[in-house]
Amino acid sequence: MSASSAACGAAPCRFAHYFAVCGVDAETGLEPDELAGENFEQSPLRRTFKSKVLAHYPETVEWNPFDQDAVNMLCMPKGLSFRTQAEDLRPHFHSFLITREDGSRTYGFVHTFYEEVTSPQIRSAMQTLHQMHHAQHSSASNPTSSSSSSSSSMDSLASSVDEVDSPSSSSSSSSYDASRDTLYVSKALCLVTPMPFMHACRRFLAQLHRAVTGAAAPPLPLESYVHNILYEVPLPPPGRSLKFHGVHEPIVCQRPGPGELPLADFPLGDAFALLGAENLLQLFTCTLLEMQILLYSQDYQRLMTVAECITTLLFPFQWQHVYVPILPASLLHFLDAPVPYLMGLQSKEGTDRSKLELPQEANLCFVDIDNHCVELPEDFPQFPNKAQFIQELSDVLQQLGLSPNGGTAATTTVSRTAATTTPGDSAPSTPGRERKAATAAAALRRLEDDGRNGNLGGEERAVLELLQGNATLERLQALARRTGVTVARVDALRAGVGVQHRGTAEDEEELRNAKLNVQVREVFAGRFATMFADYEAFVIQSAPDLESWLTNREQMHNFDKASFLSDQPEPYLPFLSHFIETQMFATFIDNKIMSQWEEKEPLLRVFDGRIDKARLYNVRVPSMRSSSYQRCTHLKEAAQAIEQRLLKIDHTAIHPHLLDMKIGQGRYEQGFFPKLQAHVLNAGPTNNKWAHRTATAQRRKDRHRQQTEHLTLDNDLKERYMQEARSLGQNLRQPKLSDLSPAVIAQTNWKFVEGLLKECRLKTKRMLVEKLGREAVELGHGEASITGLEENTLIASLCDLLERIWSHGLQVKQGKSALWSHLLHYQAREEKVEQQKAESPVSNGPERRKSESAIGMPGLRVSVLQDMRHIQSMSEIKTEVGRARAWIRLSLEKKLLSQHLKQLLSRQALTKKLYKRYAFLRCEEEKEQFLFHLLSLNAVDYFCFTSVFTTIMIPYRAVIIPIKKLSNAMTTSNPWVCVAGELGDSGVMQIPKNVLEMSFDCQNLGKLTTVQLGHDNSGLLAKWLVDCVMVRNEITGHTYKFPCGRWLGRGVDDGSLERVLIGELLAPSGEEDSGKGCRTPELQRSPCQSRRISITTAGGRGHKPTSAQIQESASEAVNNIIKHFHKPEKERGSLTILLCGDSGLVAALELLFHHGFKSARIFQKAVFVWDFVEKAVAYMELGEHAEPPAAASCQSLCRYTSAITSTPRSIGKDGKFQLLVCLGARDRLLPQWLPLLADCPVLLRMYEDWALLRDRAAVNTLIGLLEALHDFPITLDTSLVKGVDL
Repeated sequence: MSASSAACGAAPCRFAHYFAVCGVDAETGLEPDELAGENFEQSPLRRTFKSKVLAHYPETVEWNPFDQDAVNMLCMPKGLSFRTQAEDLRPHFHSFLITREDGSRTYGFVHTFYEEVTSPQIRSAMQTLHQMHHAQHSSASNPTSSSSSSSSSMDSLASSVDEVDSPSSSSSSSSYDASRDTLYVSKALCLVTPMPFMHACRRFLAQLHRAVTGAAAPPLPLESYVHNILYEVPLPPPGRSLKFHGVHEPIVCQRPGPGELPLADFPLGDAFALLGAENLLQLFTCTLLEMQILLYSQDYQRLMTVAECITTLLFPFQWQHVYVPILPASLLHFLDAPVPYLMGLQSKEGTDRSKLELPQEANLCFVDIDNHCVELPEDFPQFPNKAQFIQELSDVLQQLGLSPNGGTAATTTVSRTAATTTPGDSAPSTPGRERKAATAAAALRRLEDDGRNGNLGGEERAVLELLQGNATLERLQALARRTGVTVARVDALRAGVGVQHRGTAEDEEELRNAKLNVQVREVFAGRFATMFADYEAFVIQSAPDLESWLTNREQMHNFDKASFLSDQPEPYLPFLSHFIETQMFATFIDNKIMSQWEEKEPLLRVFDGRIDKARLYNVRVPSMRSSSYQRCTHLKEAAQAIEQRLLKIDHTAIHPHLLDMKIGQGRYEQGFFPKLQAHVLNAGPTNNKWAHRTATAQRRKDRHRQQTEHLTLDNDLKERYMQEARSLGQNLRQPKLSDLSPAVIAQTNWKFVEGLLKECRLKTKRMLVEKLGREAVELGHGEASITGLEENTLIASLCDLLERIWSHGLQVKQGKSALWSHLLHYQAREEKVEQQKAESPVSNGPERRKSESAIGMPGLRVSVLQDMRHIQSMSEIKTEVGRARAWIRLSLEKKLLSQHLKQLLSRQALTKKLYKRYAFLRCEEEKEQFLFHLLSLNAVDYFCFTSVFTTIMIPYRAVIIPIKKLSNAMTTSNPWVCVAGELGDSGVMQIPKNVLEMSFDCQNLGKLTTVQLGHDNSGLLAKWLVDCVMVRNEITGHTYKFPCGRWLGRGVDDGSLERVLIGELLAPSGEEDSGKGCRTPELQRSPCQSRRISITTAGGRGHKPTSAQIQESASEAVNNIIKHFHKPEKERGSLTILLCGDSGLVAALELLFHHGFKSARIFQKAVFVWDFVEKAVAYMELGEHAEPPAAASCQSLCRYTSAITSTPRSIGKDGKFQLLVCLGARDRLLPQWLPLLADCPVLLRMYEDWALLRDRAAVNTLIGLLEALHDFPITLDTSLVKGVDL
């Protein structure tokens, strides 16, 4: 009893938890493994048979129960492998990991070798299977196809992975004749450890196997070595190294200290050699953005190496989703998971990548390790400073003798590693080999007997640690040395540490790998430390205590994303805007917030320490945020720390020794790994000081934990809150390998459905909150603004979610986009129905049109098919994934996304044909909730299609609406129109005579801003009174109204033959009020006609604004322009509306100039503001008494007025005044011109005494307002300044 308790107490600090042996069970014989995708076309030697865990020691460890199914599945992911003496029998090594549901990991290291089959039953069964296979093969005249239209995509995936061997490979090498061939079967030795000490486990297992196959027997029974590593070898303490003893040679491992990067023993050099620096960085970026990642290789160890290296480089972040570096053949259905994952799939030799049908590829990063290539998803942002980053990595790799390009270097690196792993394991014994073993044994004895093997006494070690870990003491020591005080004892200690032993070639290779690992990881960690140097300033810590924070986690905003992005260099934004939306970043921020109430998470503690250190040495903290690339500066120190630990051993474990075994036990036959004695391996030592010490420490930890539980939140409750609070995928982070019953698979799929629905709810809510802006902030929902970059990121994330929903539970994979594939099926069916209806005598079209409005804009067809055809006609989009995303963006912009998807899913027969019963799209209640969440997005306006596809050709429709009561509906002159938007203009287009409606195709103009409308004044009926112009984008359905309410013609109104009209977007009309659809909403009413007609008629009637109202309107106009420039550049919209629109600067100054104007008529002609300006300029040109500063201003006003008057355009007097104000604002001249006009004697004749222009205080106030615009670069729409020569 005491033995087991001691062992249990020590287990958390033990180097290894279990030793297991997997292989064929002679009693049960051969069992085909149906789950692994059995193919009876294959030779029996190539088929998959079930393996079993033959033994494991100890029986169980309390806090890490032995998962027999998982260990068996991962030790032999493809089951047993049979071979004959004619085939390659070299042993091989691979590793695996098991991730528990709480995210903790256990590592496994497997040495697989081939052992001769001695069981006559198994040999006889294999012979029988071969005879049957040969008979079937010879009798079959032609191969039959076994595929059917209803086979699932996962079945086709399994068959492509396990496809029939090519004729060249299924020759004599895959045949078996019991009379002449020796049959071998695979057997695996496995160590299960709590930490990834890959090199140490690899060497131990190789030595254990060599002890069985070698000619000379090992010094001790095998049980002694297994017992030693299970119970007597501890984990190295943090910051220390440990030596323990294998069968033939000592093995050294080391563990990083508390302030260093966490342990990572998988060789990064191999990963770079396999993929090259550029490919690895692209894969790393996909991992950071939490895409679906599938690794593909024939070699299990390559899969594990690349997966572990990539997740290691994520520091200080951690992968939060499904992580299965080696996916057993029985778990291929997990590739159907609609969540981010990182999985590894074994390829079969000769398998073509094109035959590999994966359930979803829209957001998949496919990594073909053996062919050194990476297939990236579309819309992929590059990692910041990518070129400089790759250069820095290349320099580090080249310094240690590796090529940064991979390829050929990969082959040599991998083969060299394999050679050092299993030197001659399967080769027969030779005199040279015996000499080598004898030499190794002698070296081991010398090391054991050497008193200078690096173990310092406790006191000396304490002194040295105190000096090494304390900067203040280091400085005092340096000061003492300078003053002549001797520090001989300390120097002697340092000299002891500096002793270097020259090890074997394998030791040197291991040291090189360790130094490469730490230096490459330091480069990656340095990039994150630079990019997130000031992340803490943007963490929002609003909760008073941990419990309230956990309870309200989902409703809280923990990170000020908008402010963080606005503080970053422009090149970083595409990547960072995506990355800060990921689960790994959210978890990192959660850990930061929780650290104010409990101990910091280890990775966070190390990262924060590095940032603090960088701040300490870098006084100019803002430079840490610059886009200039900063290299890592402490690579040498990191490598020296590793080298020091590996070359100077801190601790030596207890040597293997004889156990309490009976005489005769422990014997074995050469070449066969024996069944070990369970009674000595299932219990730990009773008199081990280390075991008692660690047991005491564990009890002390347990007492402390129980005390803190009373003071803080209950651990179970906290864990539950955290599982719920951290969004999607936390409870799906790992598929359970040990239970593959249909009930468990169904439950897992149900969790996927629930997770997708929750993610949809969170995403739509986030999009609404961000888009609603200040209104949402007032309601307590979070951040105030959203940049175009953030909006684009959120919409891309929604596209990704819809792809994953449509990929869940597919029957047959067709194309890379599941959503577009579904739409194509729907289109084919609907077009067939349309064709049948067209052929039948009675036709009632299924699509509806928005009814024609009262003023002539024809209705627009609304249907899923119509939008699909628009997308299909866009030659710029080449891929199915691109078309699906464009269709989603278009539907979202038209506020039809929920309606379209509801229409798509209403064809239930099609949905049943395409999807399995458990698919999300066949769960009725969840589907309805999903469509409801999407419907909520109709509350806000998106331009996500218009703003992204800027180069496509778009059909527009323009309708000119005259005021029929007051003028002719038609004109005899030749009218023309030019439509302009944020992205360009259409150019001048002639309108056919007597036609009020026209259609034209033009490159995307973006949001429409202005329309220029005019005519050439020819014919008898040349005068034209236009109410407004309507322009509609025929793809998005956006309709813009451009109010006019003015005459175009000579001798009427202000004599203008062309006008620049300012547009406004109309709200989409519903069915019930479609007749009023083109009526401008009250709050968005365009410039009133009374302002646009002459002063004399305006003065006679209507509302006259007071001087206070005029000053307020001027202040508001200037304020709106200043706000415009304070917005992010991509969110500013049109400046033309702020200058010339209803509440714009021109309108405010017109009100100013109208105020107090004398309403006398000159020869019965209307007087306009421009008349006053021209008279004032004429006076200035005659006068010569102006002072020099005023003279320059006079000269500029005269020059600009002359240029506007002489323009070939017939823009009328109001148009000329508008142009003068716009040019003056652009060139910062308005504040100089205004006092000139106010002081001009012409003013006294044309304005009343109470006019604002004659109020010097009011004019000075306005001048101060206009000077505030000098800080901003005002640019004018080309439609405004066309034809003006300055």
